Amino acid sequence: MASSAQLAFSPIDLHMHSLASDGTLTPTALVSRAHGAGVRVMALTDHDNTGGLAEAERAATALEMTLIRGVEISSVWHDQGIHIVGLFIDPDDQVLQAGLARVMAFRDWRAEEISRLLAGQGIADAAAGARNMAGSPMVGRTHFARWLVRQGHCGDPAEAFARYLGRGCPAYVPSDWIPMPEAVAWIRHAGGVAVLAHPGRYKLSGTQLRALLTEFRAEGGAGLEVSSGSQAAGDREHLGRLAKELEMAGSLGSDFHGPDMGHAAIGRLLPLPDGVLPIWQRAGVTFP
Repeated sequence: MASSAQLAFSPIDLHMHSLASDGTLTPTALVSRAHGAGVRVMALTDHDNTGGLAEAERAATALEMTLIRGVEISSVWHDQGIHIVGLFIDPDDQVLQAGLARVMAFRDWRAEEISRLLAGQGIADAAAGARNMAGSPMVGRTHFARWLVRQGHCGDPAEAFARYLGRGCPAYVPSDWIPMPEAVAWIRHAGGVAVLAHPGRYKLSGTQLRALLTEFRAEGGAGLEVSSGSQAAGDREHLGRLAKELEMAGSLGSDFHGPDMGHAAIGRLLPLPDGVLPIWQRAGVTFP
């Protein structure tokens, strides 16, 4: 993961999370923080819901910022969990919202199942605790991890995943996410462009990553995050080459979740490599 000290500044940041998913700031506070950091074009891309967009848009308008309407959909490709960012979406699109409702329903079921498994480990009322930590309808494993830390069961979120929530652990619940072609189709139906989030984070060989990107492009995927705050800075050149070879656009985003969440600070991003088409140009958008 890239540290802020390694990175340059970008006034465009197209991947952030608020309290509407697993971020720690309200949409208004997130926009204010982005503005204070010098970002002038930002996307709110909360996990599997668009509940924070209206508030974020009001805050951005007041600060004369450009707010890109986005979402990050939990998906799967050949048993590999992946995340797909949708940018420039219409959040009122019924196909998109029906799809996101399916994902949220699974999240609700999974939360209760995680809670049941934690109860078997002597840790009661975990679902209620995680929901209180979330402060919004979307509950994820990150909220359980934070609650486990707050209750003194673990020293930090990493320990919570290592002891209870990660694959092979006592409270791990396999994820039944949306197949990649479906997620891309929802985004496109909503008028958006689909971007493969932080491809450098997936444990894929070079051959597998190329296959994923090739299939993603064939299904209508428009681009990939070439510069991301949640993958190694050294991945940028390789991903830039792949984007050019596969004629895909490049995106960039901090994947900011909160001031103390470990990812790069807002706007602290390496620029897209020369010759990589920016995703906003692929979408036909020009920023002031």
